[in-house]
Amino acid sequence: MNKAQSVDIGAALAPYLAPVDAALRQVVQTPSPAVTGLYGMLRYHLGWADRDLTPVEGRMGKRLRPAFCLLSCDAVGGDWRRAVPAAVGLELTHNFSLIHDDIEDRDRERHGRATVWTVWGEAHAINAGDAMFVLARQEIGRLVDHGVPPGVTLAVLQSYDAACLAITEGQFMDMQFEERLDVSEAEYLRMVEGKTAALLSAATRMGAQIAGVETALVERMARFGRLLGLAFQMTDDILGIWGDPHRTGKPAANDIRRRKKSLPVAFAFETAQGTTAERLRTVFGKRDVTEDDVAAVLEILSGLGARAHAERLADQFLQQALEGLAPVADTPAGAILTALTRSLAQREH
Repeated sequence: MNKAQSVDIGAALAPYLAPVDAALRQVVQTPSPAVTGLYGMLRYHLGWADRDLTPVEGRMGKRLRPAFCLLSCDAVGGDWRRAVPAAVGLELTHNFSLIHDDIEDRDRERHGRATVWTVWGEAHAINAGDAMFVLARQEIGRLVDHGVPPGVTLAVLQSYDAACLAITEGQFMDMQFEERLDVSEAEYLRMVEGKTAALLSAATRMGAQIAGVETALVERMARFGRLLGLAFQMTDDILGIWGDPHRTGKPAANDIRRRKKSLPVAFAFETAQGTTAERLRTVFGKRDVTEDDVAAVLEILSGLGARAHAERLADQFLQQALEGLAPVADTPAGAILTALTRSLAQREH
């Protein structure tokens, strides 16, 4: 068993995430009775309130982006505690994007609870997401209060802004794919670069920037985050079609029912020919997909080797990400980064 495999990830992350969780709770406290409902929606989305805005202890998210930011800062030799405001901002940004994604994707549930827009309506949900985005950027601006030089804080904010723009570009492409039957693998990769990989790459870049290391190492850490983000999304795509419902919490082949142009499907669009290609386009051109349609697509994907292709590509990006950690792999934080990276790319839910 190697050093990375022997890491208890939950226990190792706890000291890093505890100050993030405390700061997050403080940020979404209601500043004035007049806006109780607004901040209540934020706490509801984060799992800390029910729909009556009564405090509850709900399910927390994975908090991956804060973890990667703080671990990256620590691994390259920085004081990770100074990076906590950036970690908080990244988690708020991730959740702001989820509030808006739920509206755009018409998702009525998240983690087994009604989404914000289904409880309070689209207009309030859009506003709540906007508020969370502004709170995120304000938190990152508070790096200067934690001893981060103003010039470094500005550079971190620039990295953050670039990532936020990339997220919106990726989301645009993802929504556009819903209306197309000719999505290529190259286009899929470009979409994922924005929608999923951009914020993970920003997290590792920002952590290294706050540590004050040389540009080459900052870029190396950013590349690690980008490659991990690609592997992470590809694993998600595989689970969205072939994942065990008891582990994923979603019906088997749910992404086919939703006609998502995930990696296996994009690969199939590019490689299928003749009647097979026609059948694929017919199913994904429907508004309502039947169980017979799902079975047909699963058979097509199996015949084309789409799952094996997606697994190979995900593993390729995973290995490249791990290679990027070589300069910091022997540090305590680097060992945690390595273990966390492997666990995410090889997860079952």
